[in-house]
Amino acid sequence: MFKRSSGILLHPTSFPSDYGIGDLGLEAKKFIDFLEKSELSVWQILPLGPTGYGNSPYASYSAFAGNHYLISPDILHEKGLLTQDELKHARLPSLEKVDYETAYGNKRELFSLASTRFYERNDKQEQKDLKKFKKDNEFWLDDYVLFISCLEHYGFQPWNTWEPGLAKREPDAIKKAKKEHKERINYHYFVQFEFFNQWMKIREYANSKEIIIVGDIPIFVDHNSSDVWANSHYFEVDSRGNRKLVAGVPPDYFSETGQLWGNPLYKWKALEKDGYSWWLERFKQMFYLFDAIRVDHFRGFDAYWEVKADAKTAMNGRWVKGPGEDLFDTILKKMGTLPIIAEDLGVITSEVVKLRDKYNFPGMKILQFAFSDNAGNSFLPHNYDTSNCIVYTGTHDNDTTRGWYNSASEKERHHAREYTRSDGSAIHTELIHTAMMSVARMAIFPMQDLLGLGNEHRMNYPSTVANNWLWRYKRGDLAKIDMNWLRWLVNLTNRNPRLNLSDANLTTLETEEAN
Repeated sequence: MFKRSSGILLHPTSFPSDYGIGDLGLEAKKFIDFLEKSELSVWQILPLGPTGYGNSPYASYSAFAGNHYLISPDILHEKGLLTQDELKHARLPSLEKVDYETAYGNKRELFSLASTRFYERNDKQEQKDLKKFKKDNEFWLDDYVLFISCLEHYGFQPWNTWEPGLAKREPDAIKKAKKEHKERINYHYFVQFEFFNQWMKIREYANSKEIIIVGDIPIFVDHNSSDVWANSHYFEVDSRGNRKLVAGVPPDYFSETGQLWGNPLYKWKALEKDGYSWWLERFKQMFYLFDAIRVDHFRGFDAYWEVKADAKTAMNGRWVKGPGEDLFDTILKKMGTLPIIAEDLGVITSEVVKLRDKYNFPGMKILQFAFSDNAGNSFLPHNYDTSNCIVYTGTHDNDTTRGWYNSASEKERHHAREYTRSDGSAIHTELIHTAMMSVARMAIFPMQDLLGLGNEHRMNYPSTVANNWLWRYKRGDLAKIDMNWLRWLVNLTNRNPRLNLSDANLTTLETEEAN
């Protein structure tokens, strides 16, 4: 299913741009061109949904909608919906950190102007396309545009604090809200329509260069989302919409007190009774947007950590059995194939491994975890017992490789130097080389590691809210990367799927092993 290949982990917010946050315009295409010229063939991103509290892609107002702040104003100008003067007034310096507050404010003004002009010019083809978009996405779109319009009206306060009739979705309250917020609803129809148009153009551009895009699907959704508001019967909330049971993980590598995510847990029995229709629609959406997806917290489908909603930490919880094979059998039956990467980090049991392997989902190997103990560490490449895995130098939740090395114990640093046969001065390139040389089907590295950046360029600190999801690279940074070295490494390690001759044999062998 996955060819031997390699690529970069980079979220679109990290592109350079003139508007304070990366977008789906020219710089996205330049990045794809860079991948092609380097003979890399995979682009992995974080979730694309509209971000809520803390700007986290994993705390979204919708599991289906797109983050409209990724829309490129320049493309709206090309469509005749914005003027050059309007763009000029919204431009911001292209710094190394996203300026969320200013960027969002400027883009709201621009997109409001574009939306008004879109409806006023009443182009027949555009309106026909919008109508089709609404129909194709009716499962989630109408609920989302009403939800986000009401959320704005209530100052982004959680939906369970709204007027009771609206919070409970009483028909009269819904009808009244649709009438009162008609203008904002139309605005949100437009920005979703535009986001999906721009994203699909980017995906088509990548695919035309034989580059696949790997998306990310968080297992849980945010409480303050259209998903929970519109489908509360599928979630552990009470009649007023208050959370009863929430998600997290027990103490682990990232936190001594565990991670208390706070997402409401699913009522899996209710979902099963409905044929998992909500999950089927969610996976259908993901496979429409991406060539493959990483399923975040895969182990939660086998068993998940249940914590009471009023808990202060995730320490006092319990493991509860998840839907397991029943869910994936249902999805497989409907979808035919499941190009899924299982995020199988953390407390992994034999049951989780069995679930992952039944569907031949590749798991994840993180090189930054490899040097903490001895030669038997499962993250060390010589211990990979199958090629059906994805190796990363680090992920969005890790430090950059240089940052990790500089803060690691001397024992870890010594082990890393011994393993890579280097002095550690260019540990980022050494770990990239190590990943590429491994048997893992894909080798993925964050852009920060390719650029050799330190701790100050880290993307996320798990279990924290402030100062995350900010990093961007600068214009000119791609030119600093040694493309000749990358091409040499890609071809040395047989990771150019355009030339790769061994995938058929690998697939045959793995099928025989599975049988």
